[in-house]
Amino acid sequence: MPAALTAEPLRDTFRIPKRRRHVPAVRARVRETLEKWGLNDLAPDVELAACELVTNAVVHCRVTFAEIEVSVQVAGNDLMLEISDPDRDRHPLLRAGCPEGEEGGRGLLLVAALADAWGCRELEYGKCVWARFAIAGESA
Repeated sequence: MPAALTAEPLRDTFRIPKRRRHVPAVRARVRETLEKWGLNDLAPDVELAACELVTNAVVHCRVTFAEIEVSVQVAGNDLMLEISDPDRDRHPLLRAGCPEGEEGGRGLLLVAALADAWGCRELEYGKCVWARFAIAGESA
């Protein structure tokens, strides 16, 4: 039985410096957290989405010396992935595609394909980009 079915709230929140070299550590921590919760089936999709969203935050956040906050939590029958940064003026933009050979620009397309829903909300001092994943096998 996955840990998601217990009465305990499941949440893991941590911060990383706004540096590309920390992105692999995010991926590893998300994987370890989901495995610990017994949600191994979701791990590959959530890991990839986390990697893409954190990379976007690292690349596009214009706040010097910023930290990126990563949160993974079970909310009812869903797993929520939230990536927050302090640059509230730059919201993610889903592009229809990129020119052939151009690097980048496909991260949000991947997140949209992997997640059941995704979006962005403003925070008092920043923004949060989120992705929601249905937990398979859950019954209402």
